Amino acid sequence: MKVSPDLSTSELSQQTAQRYSLPQGLVGLPQHKSFEIVQVPDQEPFLWMKLSGPEPLNFLVLEPTGLIADYELELFDEDAEFLGIQDSTDASVLNIVTLRNNNPADATVNLAGPVIINRRTGVAKQCILANYFKYSAYHRLVGESS
Repeated sequence: MKVSPDLSTSELSQQTAQRYSLPQGLVGLPQHKSFEIVQVPDQEPFLWMKLSGPEPLNFLVLEPTGLIADYELELFDEDAEFLGIQDSTDASVLNIVTLRNNNPADATVNLAGPVIINRRTGVAKQCILANYFKYSAYHRLVGESS
């Protein structure tokens, strides 16, 4: 799932960033308790998720709105409660992108396990969707989904 960035950490640090709390870490990375989202203008619609922790990690992410047709997220009640989400407008969604063989044409996005952020509190969690069976963790961004 990890993507090696084209930009160095120092170059990413020079961009505008927003910091979020990630109390449970990401799946498989529980030691990373916070992150920043960095927007690099010439790389839109992609964003960088810079995880804070024992070793810095950077992931390529995107907001699915307008890019993924018919993407309807259903959270488990426990996840919505943990995040304090009372209304769909409270939530912001990020999906982690994976580049295979450094080839953008082979890029996939994890639709089954998005990172959900409470816009009001800045608390985030990687959630397995209640309707995960409708989506792939390896949805192709270009061409047919796998």
